[in-house]
Amino acid sequence: MFDSIRTRLTLWYTGVLALVIVVLCGVAYLIFWRSAVERTDANLVELSDSFLVTLRAELEDQNVPDMFQAAAQVAIDEHHFRDTVYAIVDQTGKVIISSQEPPLANAPAKAARRQILSSASFQKFLASAMWSDRFFGHIAVTEAGYRGFAQRFLARGKSYMLIVLQSLHPQEEMMEEAGTVFAWMIPISILLASGGGYFLARKSLAPVVAMSSQAGRIGASNLGERLTVQNEKDELGHLAQSFNGLLDRLGESFDRQRRFMADASHELRTPVAILRGESEVALSQQERAPEEYRESLGVLHDEAERLSRIVEDLFTLTRADAGQYPLQPSDFYLDELIAECVHSARTLAQAKKISLTFEGAPESPIHADESLLRRMLLNLLDNAIKYTPDFGRVGVACQRNGQEYVVSMADTGCGIPAELRPRIFERFFRADKARSRSERDGGGAGLGLAISRWIAEAHQGRLELTRSDSTGSTFSAYLPTDPGNSLSPS
Repeated sequence: MFDSIRTRLTLWYTGVLALVIVVLCGVAYLIFWRSAVERTDANLVELSDSFLVTLRAELEDQNVPDMFQAAAQVAIDEHHFRDTVYAIVDQTGKVIISSQEPPLANAPAKAARRQILSSASFQKFLASAMWSDRFFGHIAVTEAGYRGFAQRFLARGKSYMLIVLQSLHPQEEMMEEAGTVFAWMIPISILLASGGGYFLARKSLAPVVAMSSQAGRIGASNLGERLTVQNEKDELGHLAQSFNGLLDRLGESFDRQRRFMADASHELRTPVAILRGESEVALSQQERAPEEYRESLGVLHDEAERLSRIVEDLFTLTRADAGQYPLQPSDFYLDELIAECVHSARTLAQAKKISLTFEGAPESPIHADESLLRRMLLNLLDNAIKYTPDFGRVGVACQRNGQEYVVSMADTGCGIPAELRPRIFERFFRADKARSRSERDGGGAGLGLAISRWIAEAHQGRLELTRSDSTGSTFSAYLPTDPGNSLSPS
């Protein structure tokens, strides 16, 4: 049950909303209660002031022996309200007159306990009020109790205390009604919120369920399908677009893998077929001249070498793709390595009457994998010599540009057509397949540039075709002067 995101979202939503509703209702209840108390206090002050105005007016009009008692009784009679008690206390704390009738001698105990002025709570209130001119307090003589207000005043040169008590029973009933409303409103609101939350969660997550179902149907056979994007601007739309982008990358990876396997099979099939055919011819005749056997063995050896190079290149690229090719960086001079590679390639250049030159370079210290950079340089030299016609030129240059070395190899070949330039670093790609298979150029498999580019990228550099036209092509390798710990086999 709790494994469903809809259920968890609904529970979280309901729980948070329930907490908010309870807190708000509690705060509202407290504010409501405080407002009622403040209104009661204001009413008590108003009643007290009105009582004293009437009392002073009666004292001026009365001219009897007990004029204070008579004036106080008149004020009590005029301001008699339901659930309101008046009492006047002298300086000793004795109640002189009050609006509460004294209990009868034969009154039951329960009725006597209901007498407010004789209760212990009132005596405690009176004791506290005697120390101040104005005092508010609570008298707990009934279930709801009374709110009391005491105010000191002067009459005929004497100090008295007027006490006004008002029952809190109406406020208690009002708060009970408010509590009842809250008690019904809170669970109903929570139930409605939980139902609405579940509906919203289900509706909001419906696209996710649809995308999940659609993604579950996508496999290798239908990798071209894409998730439906209902709204490109919301989060689910971004999720669907990201997943579609992942599918695009996977599709491209699958396509490259299929092309790689097809090209590898095609490249391996040719030398294997030659090996098999030549061996069958050699074994089909009982007696052959030693020269014919040596010729057959030479063909077998050449094709075995070509097959070995292809397998070695494939193994290198496979380990590079898996990030398992270990780099062994060391400190050496790049200019010296270039000079050694140029010297090694002079034999290939002389065979085609090609002028191979290295302009030289200042000392170029670098921290890198020397064997991999040597392989990259030899691949680039072999590629330049291979596609340069007889009596052409190949020039090698190395210079420092800021924090990187730029190694350039320029040839005077026929150039690469513009429509083929984006693909020259693809594996098994050859701009001139018929020529690349000829015995004259060594039978390349179209993996040299792909391996060279990987080597440059493994050293946090790059390999680019910077120029290609009818006068020739230029490949440039950009290598950081000090890649340090940033060397990566991927």
